[in-house]
Amino acid sequence: MKPEIHPDYQDVTVTCSCGNVIETRSTRGGSLEVDVCSACHPFYTGKQKQADSGGQIDKFKQRFGMMRSGKNK
Repeated sequence: MKPEIHPDYQDVTVTCSCGNVIETRSTRGGSLEVDVCSACHPFYTGKQKQADSGGQIDKFKQRFGMMRSGKNK
């Protein structure tokens, strides 16, 4: 590494909205606030919620499915 061209690497405190506090290092420095962390994100916790995708799909089928059935008669 060339001297004096890289930013300083400082200690950082990352605080999640769930209350989890993580001590790490970054070039940004200071403290960061995040909305989601590995302690509360559904992917990492395994508590994923099923999205109700049927609502939008059903609306689409109601709107455009009847047009198809009407033409086939």
